[in-house]
Amino acid sequence: MKRILGDFVSLQRGTTYKSALLGKTGPVLLGLGSIAKNGGFRSDNLKTYGGDSDPRILLAPGDIYVSLKDVTQSADLLGAVARVPDAVPQGRLTQDTVKLVFEVGAPRDLIYWVLQCPQYREFCRSHSTGTTNLGLPREDFLSFPIPKETSDRLNLVSLFESIEQKIELNRKMNATLEAMARALFRDWFVDFGPTRAKMESHAPYLSPDLWSLFPDRLDDEGKPEGWEVSTIGDEVRVVGGSTPSTKEPEFWDGDINWGTPKDLSNLAAPVLLETSRTITAAGLAKISSGLLPVGTLLLSSRAPIGYLAISEVPVAINQGFIGMICDKQISNVFAWLWTIESREAIIANANGSTFQEISKRNFRPLPLLVPSEPVLEAFDAVAQSLYQRIAQNERESRTLAQTRDLLLPRLMSGELRVADLDQLETV
Repeated sequence: MKRILGDFVSLQRGTTYKSALLGKTGPVLLGLGSIAKNGGFRSDNLKTYGGDSDPRILLAPGDIYVSLKDVTQSADLLGAVARVPDAVPQGRLTQDTVKLVFEVGAPRDLIYWVLQCPQYREFCRSHSTGTTNLGLPREDFLSFPIPKETSDRLNLVSLFESIEQKIELNRKMNATLEAMARALFRDWFVDFGPTRAKMESHAPYLSPDLWSLFPDRLDDEGKPEGWEVSTIGDEVRVVGGSTPSTKEPEFWDGDINWGTPKDLSNLAAPVLLETSRTITAAGLAKISSGLLPVGTLLLSSRAPIGYLAISEVPVAINQGFIGMICDKQISNVFAWLWTIESREAIIANANGSTFQEISKRNFRPLPLLVPSEPVLEAFDAVAQSLYQRIAQNERESRTLAQTRDLLLPRLMSGELRVADLDQLETV
């Protein structure tokens, strides 16, 4: 007998909320913005809600919810499911999302991964209704077939769970590494911790070779003696980008990465490993800044301002970026952390009536304090190591995700046994 999703779950739709209560203490809103394209939880830009909520629309870690609508024709969110992570102690459905309420004994993990399969994503697109706003009827959603729990399928589910746990572990580790790098930058170059400690005759909290690198006092301007005030434009090469004509097919779908701020909008760490679109050599010729080298720091310069990543691949960029090529004494990691600390000043120098944008002209004069060369070298010895560990974790997570996506279709077909996995060169 054919098994369908409706045999195992019922649906609980969310409700509207009052925008005035956003940001107040309460559950995290789980709307369309909390679901990644084609499924998975999206953790950036989450907001809490301080209003009353019906207990039936509250979710706990491990609960699964779905979007049965999409406001774009790509249908990337139509039928896309997400699972509430442990980092979100309580969530709340919105009018755009629906909770899966499982029957006792239902194979929850199998169902979750079946609803991540490409066969399911194609089913959602083929059953969409509407023209401007797409919808997936409940009866169609609940009619999707659920395969039997064979040993091979359950082994695959166990593998997918392990992969997801490892990716989450990498994400947490990267958050810790980034926090360490930011704390070090702030102590040395914002709070002037070592110099202030010397002035107040406190005991050294760095090794003697590092401690000796810092000035003994602040000068009349309130900065460590001997350190100079410069501008970001004098210390790095600041470039912008553009978009080749979308009406010319010869410019597109080549082998050259072409980035937009959207490529940075859902990164788990400040590391750009790929772009969603590519251009050809002919398209690259239309961009005056050309192909930017590995290590370029990218800052989204318009609505929203502030997405940041260091490119680990050569990349061309569109007009929504400021690119910083760090080929002088200031490293890309130093510039990355300076940009985070300077976010308020960057936004304060933005302008625009339709949307806020910081131009290269307004960005270049922003002040940057340049320490002595030995201090910069000592900082990079630590901070670059932290960043490289972040980048390596991101590469590992990307490889794991690619392996998972390669194997997901087999969950429906049952064609591949876990015993065959060691034969896959991509693992």
